[in-house]
Amino acid sequence: MQKIVAGIVLLLSLIVGSTSPVSAQQGVAQPQTPPDPGVSPVRLLDRSEIRITRVELAAGAVRRAHAHDEVEYHVWTPVAGTFEITIEKNTPAAAKPGQAFFMKKGTQHTFRNTGTAPAVVMEIFIMRSTVAAAAEDVDPAAAAALALAGVR
Repeated sequence: MQKIVAGIVLLLSLIVGSTSPVSAQQGVAQPQTPPDPGVSPVRLLDRSEIRITRVELAAGAVRRAHAHDEVEYHVWTPVAGTFEITIEKNTPAAAKPGQAFFMKKGTQHTFRNTGTAPAVVMEIFIMRSTVAAAAEDVDPAAAAALALAGVR
C-alpha cells in the first residue's frame, strides 16, 4: 500500500511539474468556483475513472466540512505548506508534504492551512475502480517513474 501511495505522489509531482498542456482527451485544467474564501481548486484531470484537483489555500484558509459522495475513493496529499485535516469526528491531525490520507466515499472531512504562506494540496478521486485505464493513456515518463518506484 505504501508503494502505491508513493507512486501516486510521484505521479502527481510529475503532473504538477509538467509544463506541457493537458490533452483534450483528459480535459483542460479549469479553475473551479472557490468553495470557501482563500480556497482555490483547479481541476487538472477529469475522466470517468479518475479526477485530480490541485487546491491552493491562502494562509489560514479553511475548506469547510464536506464529503464526496460521487467517488469511490479519495486520496488527499499535501504538496506544499502545513495543514490540519479532520476526518469524520477524529481529532484534527497535522499534515505536511509527503503524507497521504485515504478516504472512502462519503467520508466527511475538513482541512485548513496552518501556515503563514499559501499551501497546496492534491486530491485524487477514484470515480469507478472497475474501469481499467488503457495503456495509451499512461504517460511514458510517469510509467517509467512508477516502475523505478516499484509500483505496478
